[in-house]
Amino acid sequence: MKDIVYDVQKGHTLYAVFLELKEWNTIEIGKLGTFSFAPGVYVYVGSAKKNMEKRLARHVQIDKKKRWHLDYLRPYCQITKIISYETSIGECGLASKFKKKGKVCVPRFGASDCKCGGHLIFLGECK
Repeated sequence: MKDIVYDVQKGHTLYAVFLELKEWNTIEIGKLGTFSFAPGVYVYVGSAKKNMEKRLARHVQIDKKKRWHLDYLRPYCQITKIISYETSIGECGLASKFKKKGKVCVPRFGASDCKCGGHLIFLGECK
């Protein structure tokens, strides 16, 4: 198991969790449905106005009650890096920046409370 690289700054409320999926998997993502995931690197964009450390620690855990879309994907992936960002760009704005480098693979993933396409972006094959 690899160590996770943390670049989390005090006062930031946005974060990106980078995940590596080693093989094809078909995974049920709660009420969103069942989706096929290609092996490669994914980034999940989220926000936490309070207790970001607790939220990130929860994302790292594998065995937990499934509350968020990421909880369904997490057991199949290795988290490689977590980076925080300052607030001004907003969660959807940060996701949009990553979308320029990849594509949304599950519509509405992590975005049930906004109007953007999704907050899980496939960045491509593992290197």
